[in-house]
Amino acid sequence: MSQSSRKIVFIDIDGTLLTENGIIPESAQQACRQARENGHLLYLCTGRSKAEIYDSIWNIGFDGLIGAAGGYVESGNEMLYHKKVTPEDAKHLIDYFHANEVDFILESNTALYGSRNLQPHLERRIYGDLLNDPAAQERKRLSPHPYIATLTYGNEELYLDDVNKICFLESSLPFHQIQEALEGRFTALQSSIPLFGENSGELMIPGVHKGSAIADVLKHLDIPREDSMALGDGLNDLEMLEYVQVGVAMGNAREQLKEIADDITDHIEEDGLYNCFLKYGLISA
Repeated sequence: MSQSSRKIVFIDIDGTLLTENGIIPESAQQACRQARENGHLLYLCTGRSKAEIYDSIWNIGFDGLIGAAGGYVESGNEMLYHKKVTPEDAKHLIDYFHANEVDFILESNTALYGSRNLQPHLERRIYGDLLNDPAAQERKRLSPHPYIATLTYGNEELYLDDVNKICFLESSLPFHQIQEALEGRFTALQSSIPLFGENSGELMIPGVHKGSAIADVLKHLDIPREDSMALGDGLNDLEMLEYVQVGVAMGNAREQLKEIADDITDHIEEDGLYNCFLKYGLISA
């Protein structure tokens, strides 16, 4: 394959590569493997921090990672940079969430730290009423959700100095109120993880987003923007789809993302990633 025909593809994880129940469709795995065999470069480009990327995802085969929605970048085995929330802003956020009883996850590259009431809150959302409902208890026993196992608990204060970004679950506070209260310190986006609830969100360092990180990767690899494409489904994919040459929204994407996308593929459950790769000649049937 000539350098000019090789593409670099940036792929979101949740809702794009990974279904809501944590499954990577077989067709998506096949498409990614075949595209790399054909000489194309594939980068994960996700809101997740490195600690949240399971072996089952890495084992498909990727050439690099943009994590924490642009805050952490590695290419091959080389880390390009790692932008962190200042300890002062992290403390301000944690105190605000504790005071307002908002459950949250602090994401660092080494671990995901859950707030004190996060685990029971998440388990209610995943399984139902574990205390009183035998069916909920059975769901937990038969299908333990992999996300629960990735979390670390036990640090009461959680004042950390290596936070990439923060996710918060739905609470009694509306999303816009949290967004306004933290304006200037964080950029707030509604979460692309349905499990967290309608009014949930993610908080990032202002000015950090997937689009700027992609620009840095292309510069590092000396690849022109004309050879780039991306697939996503959530609001943290807006800058990504706008920056690359071909920005593709999944069929299950937020309407706001579909409006700015160059193209829309099928739903994740209907081989959306595979069909996109096929359409753009990254793979053959």
